[in-house]
Amino acid sequence: MVRRVFILAGGELGDPAFFEEQRRQATPIAFICADGGARHLAALGIQPDLIIGDLDSLGKDHQEAYAARGVRIFRHPSAKDKTDTELALQEAFRLGPEEVWIWGGLGLRLDHTLANCGLLLQGAGQGVEVRLIDPWCEVMLVKGRRALAGEAGQTVSLFPFGGEARGVTLTGFAYPLTRAVMTLDHPYGISNRLVAAEGIIEVASGSLLMVRYFRAGVFPGEERR
Repeated sequence: MVRRVFILAGGELGDPAFFEEQRRQATPIAFICADGGARHLAALGIQPDLIIGDLDSLGKDHQEAYAARGVRIFRHPSAKDKTDTELALQEAFRLGPEEVWIWGGLGLRLDHTLANCGLLLQGAGQGVEVRLIDPWCEVMLVKGRRALAGEAGQTVSLFPFGGEARGVTLTGFAYPLTRAVMTLDHPYGISNRLVAAEGIIEVASGSLLMVRYFRAGVFPGEERR
């Protein structure tokens, strides 16, 4: 069984039914809340294992209720060099997971979204797969080779991350590549599509940021016609 930790950040969680479905399938070993992310679990009736952050987004009533139930709360000063989500991720690493899924890390705050994308690099450094996930999509880092299981028609966008990516080869995609070079100022890796139940992504050097949408041809803000 894969050891997974769920982190709940303070952004939008989205459809709670999707979260519950993923929780049942993934069977996380722990729930860590980054500050206001604890509100998501409160609404779902799930008790977190740890709440961490400066707690500026979690009301005093929630804090007192969790403390009364024995939930560990690590309070940090508001003037700090790490985001609440980064603090939560570092605590997750202490549990020895194979994967960490960050919920509430995508959404309306572009600056927070970009900061959370940067945390994927910490996962790579720890040998832990970290992903950002919501009901629409998941965001992961690709280094070396990845076999992406999915379904034909799913949109997959790829961006070089942390510098140019060289030797990019895509198999099982509508727009295949063979040992290509990707640079951030020429984002031709956007809106590719799987043509089978599995796509292969290979990177000889560098890293790719992968965004995979779960529903073929359906994106946030759009309705299926």
